[in-house]
Amino acid sequence: MFKVLIPAAAAVALVAVAARTQSAETVALEGVPAPVMAWHLSHEGAMAKLAYGVANSDQLALMITCSPGDATAVVYGDVQPDTPRLITAAYGPAPLDPMSGGDADETRVPLHDASLAGLASRGLLRVRGDAGAFTLRADEAERRTISGFLAYCGSSRA
Repeated sequence: MFKVLIPAAAAVALVAVAARTQSAETVALEGVPAPVMAWHLSHEGAMAKLAYGVANSDQLALMITCSPGDATAVVYGDVQPDTPRLITAAYGPAPLDPMSGGDADETRVPLHDASLAGLASRGLLRVRGDAGAFTLRADEAERRTISGFLAYCGSSRA
């Protein structure tokens, strides 16, 4: 009888220890806030950069860059605006993306394209990537930032 009872008790104790360890890890992770993806604007010299990703990190889904007086914006990232006016920026082999280590997907989109105008006015940008098509959203403050970005790019001031 002890031959059955001792292994059974050991198994129950092992399961109890495993359950206690797992719940402690879960509690520790629950206290850490998940990174938030949002729209962010930065400037590098005269170039403006509008990015959708985690603030102060290299975690970006999409980045749109332009300079004052540009008619088009350059789009980088894992997702691209879902618009028929998207123009492939490079023909031939794509350079390696230093952030992801993969091919850099670079395209251009006219600054007056309906997809960018809709992002500024309604806070919605339909995008397409490897995971399919979905919509990126912008709140009221982000929409003002996006409108300012488009106005800056369309202006002739640096």
